[in-house]
Amino acid sequence: MEKLPFGANFKRTKILWELGLHVAGDPKTRYGGDRDMRITVGSGGGESFKPWINLATGSAIMAYDVAKGAVDMAFVNPSALLTQAYRGAGLFTRPLPLRILASYPSVDRFVIAMRKSLGFKSLHDVKAARYPLRVSLREDPTHSTLVLVSQLLAHYGMSVADIESWGGAVVPAGPPNDKRRMAGVFDGTLDAVFDEGISLWIDDALANGMELLPLEADAFEALGRIGWRKVQLKTGRFAHLPAYEAIDFSGWPLYARADLSDDVAYKICEAFRARHEYMPWEEGTAEGIDDIGRETAATPMDVPLHPGAERWYRENGLI
Repeated sequence: MEKLPFGANFKRTKILWELGLHVAGDPKTRYGGDRDMRITVGSGGGESFKPWINLATGSAIMAYDVAKGAVDMAFVNPSALLTQAYRGAGLFTRPLPLRILASYPSVDRFVIAMRKSLGFKSLHDVKAARYPLRVSLREDPTHSTLVLVSQLLAHYGMSVADIESWGGAVVPAGPPNDKRRMAGVFDGTLDAVFDEGISLWIDDALANGMELLPLEADAFEALGRIGWRKVQLKTGRFAHLPAYEAIDFSGWPLYARADLSDDVAYKICEAFRARHEYMPWEEGTAEGIDDIGRETAATPMDVPLHPGAERWYRENGLI
């Protein structure tokens, strides 16, 4: 049973949280619709509610809102998109004054799986052939993989729109193992999958006529300049997979603007420790709070810690 702070007010808060989860989680709500949530802590004891801190979920582009103070802190997945915001690269037109409070440990990889029978060994081959690829991509227009796909294809001088103009088609997927995707993997009608969440689909793809399409060194260099890391696939929970250089899709950093009060940042880290046993940590990755303030395979950090957060981690011997 989840432990709540004492008092009826927090029971009511918990009820509101559960109601919000149900409404936001309605499967009939389309991606890009009202599926995100913001939590506001403040005082409702007067004629109007006086917010103190606002915490939210949402797309990577919400970093602009955090930077200007409309939201105090937010999660982003993966860490590489926060790096782009910090550097003013890729998706972002200018560097944003952001800092990490904590990074939720999550290990994932982005890969390209391609039908072996096509004979392609590079995305250069796809472009040269102007091949009408049937490719499975996420249907959520705000999904971070679509940012990466766009940036990756641009390096090869093409786009998803180009593939469609050659007679190709996008097969949409909600979750990584969406039944629409897996049907095409199994019956051979799907040519390629560009995605993360690989533990849910890659084994079936490799067992049903697909192989991992490599990226060239110059592609990794170009992506690295804007914030994407190159990692080895054949490690950790993916040790059974073929040797392959993948794009790191790890880490869910909780970030804030650089001038957020040190005391608020400190309190958030303290809250992680106080409530860690009730948090839904990713199974098979790090659990608890030992890794959330330092660089690990599950928590890549190319953005500095907030000073208030850094003070908390140092005082508690975590960095």
